[in-house]
Amino acid sequence: MNKRIYFNAFHMNCVVHQSPGLWMHPEDQTHRYKDLGAWMELAQLLERGRFDGLFLADVIGVYDVFRGSRDAAARGAVQIPVNDPSLLIPAMAHATEHLGFAYTSSVLQVHPFTFARQISTLDHLTKGRIAWNIVASYLESSGRNFGLAGLLDHDERYAFADEYLEVCYKLWESSWEDDAVLEDRRQRIYVDPAKVHDIHHAGEHFRVDGCHLSEPSPQRTPVLYQAGSSPRGRLFAARHAECVFVTGPTPQVVAECIRDTRERARQQGRDPRDLLFFMFLKVITGATESEARRKHDEFMAYVDYEGGLALLGGWTGVDFSRFDPDRPVEYIETNAIRSLLQGFTQAGADRRWTIRDVAKAVAIGGAGPVIVGAPEQVADELMQWVDAGADGFNLAYMITPGTFKDFIEGVVPVLQRRGLMQSEYGEGTYREKLFGARRARLPQTHPGARYRRR
Repeated sequence: MNKRIYFNAFHMNCVVHQSPGLWMHPEDQTHRYKDLGAWMELAQLLERGRFDGLFLADVIGVYDVFRGSRDAAARGAVQIPVNDPSLLIPAMAHATEHLGFAYTSSVLQVHPFTFARQISTLDHLTKGRIAWNIVASYLESSGRNFGLAGLLDHDERYAFADEYLEVCYKLWESSWEDDAVLEDRRQRIYVDPAKVHDIHHAGEHFRVDGCHLSEPSPQRTPVLYQAGSSPRGRLFAARHAECVFVTGPTPQVVAECIRDTRERARQQGRDPRDLLFFMFLKVITGATESEARRKHDEFMAYVDYEGGLALLGGWTGVDFSRFDPDRPVEYIETNAIRSLLQGFTQAGADRRWTIRDVAKAVAIGGAGPVIVGAPEQVADELMQWVDAGADGFNLAYMITPGTFKDFIEGVVPVLQRRGLMQSEYGEGTYREKLFGARRARLPQTHPGARYRRR
């Protein structure tokens, strides 16, 4: 029996997510990012294509490492301007029935008490189709925007996030008992007050004494996404994540990351099978291989090279304007995304990358592998990553919605014929669609489940 592959569309509420310069392509519609109708149309397209979810990225700072300024990012609209992703979700959910919605929210930007209510509200409004992509932020400007001198040290950010999750788990899982809501008209009781509890959290970073303000939502805790390939990031994923966002230059490198994270999950007392790994990937397809390669070359002609360096600087914390662009990339320990430079320098990479090469590569869809080919070729190459342990893919776009439309019209039918992609949605919440019926809530081995009242 073939392994069912999961698919998310990777997007952002801005002009340029990870394809600087491509906003100028005549078929790109990112200029409509402020138009709610455009997002509803995208959600409906993805649901017709039987995608599992729409994964919305976000940042709370600007890309100002390149030349010590945000100017290159602003000129190229590189993740600035950027709007709040969460506010798009209710409209998209109303326009669809099954599509899941994962959105990014940094542990820096909202107090966990407030954030927990936002998630519960969205989970109610979507009938249980919400996921949270947990991030601790990587842009130094993010810290300054929230009154800090910069970001906490890399590993300290994860410790901060651990406590943030603890507060959220207590609010979502332990504050309200399952039968607290009575809706008893005869006795004039909506909620049994004896079954609503204060959480009394007192930690290093947060104090929360009260109860959760929202009644339990269909999933209580949302589906939890996380991306982090450093040793500390993998430990955090092993402890908390249900869906892990991974990338790497080769299937062998990704396979080792997945193996290691599953083993860490086992050491945490979790069932390693309760983690799904989503590979970051870019796909350019057409009716034939030559058509796909023509599209690739056409996209490259629009690339904003400085915009690519602005992205690369923000992701890595390195100002590449200080180096010869034809110098080979070397790994540098930074306080930003450590795995990105590793991906271009570690053993297993199939080439020696220069700074210019990397800037151009990340400028069409981001820092990950790209598949260029006809639908059958794409399906064959996807299987190489699945054989390495990937459960699914977060697919980036070069132009939107064109990249997703090409994939849905070309590759999806091939995958469905091979029994690798769903032809119809299952019933239930987002977690049930990913993990199976009657699994709307966190499994018992997850640390969040330990806060449930027995």
